[in-house]
Amino acid sequence: MAAFLIGVMPAVAFAHVKVTPDTATQGGYAAVSFRVPNERDNASTTKIEVQLPTDHPLASVSVKPHPGWSYEITKTKLATPIESHGAQISEVVDKITWTAVDSNSAINPGEYDEFSVSAGPLPATDQLVFKTLQHYSNGEVVRWIQDPAPGADAPERPAPVLKLVPKGDTASSPSTGTDHAVLAAASVPETESGAGVSWAVGLSVASLVISLACVAMMAVRSRRAQ
Repeated sequence: MAAFLIGVMPAVAFAHVKVTPDTATQGGYAAVSFRVPNERDNASTTKIEVQLPTDHPLASVSVKPHPGWSYEITKTKLATPIESHGAQISEVVDKITWTAVDSNSAINPGEYDEFSVSAGPLPATDQLVFKTLQHYSNGEVVRWIQDPAPGADAPERPAPVLKLVPKGDTASSPSTGTDHAVLAAASVPETESGAGVSWAVGLSVASLVISLACVAMMAVRSRRAQ
C-alpha cells in the first residue's frame, strides 16, 4: 500500500493546472506557461480560460501563438490607472482564452499541454493568482479557482499561483539555467581532475607495493629450491 501511494502521489500533484516557472521577480517581466493536464479518460480538453488578477493588474501582456489553438484576449477598464514606463495605463488584459481549432489539436487523455505568455512589470506583491477554467469535450468545466490559504491544506481545485520575490533577493529569486551551466563548467572539471590525479597516484603506489612483494616471494622460493 505504501509503495502504491508513493507512486500515485506525484501523479495527483501533477494533475493540477500550474504555472511554470512558479517564481518570478518583482518589477521585472516574466515568460510563464500554464501547464494543463487532461484528467479524464473519456474526454479531451478543448478550451482553457485564464483570468489575470485585476487586484494587481499587469500593464503589458503578450501571448505566444500555440499551433492548433486560437486565442482571444479580453480587457477591462481600471478604476485607478497604473503607471508603466512613464505612461498611464487605464485598460489591461483580464482574461486569455485558448480554444482548440479541431479535435486533433485538443489535449487527449493521458496528455498535457502548455500555453505561454509574457507579462510585466510584475507588481510588488508576494504572489499572483490566475484562476483558470478547463473545458472538456463532454461539456464538463473544471474550475481551478480556489485560493491557497497559508498554513492550510491544499484545496481540491487550487488556482495556479506565481510567487513573486523582491529584486535582489538572491536566496529566493529564481536562478537561470545559464548560471548553473557556467558554474558547472567552471568547477566540475577542476574537481574531477584533482580527484583523478590522487586516484592515479594511489593506484601506482599500490601496484609498486604488490610488485615488490611478488619479487620477494619469488626470491624466497628460489632459495628454498636450491
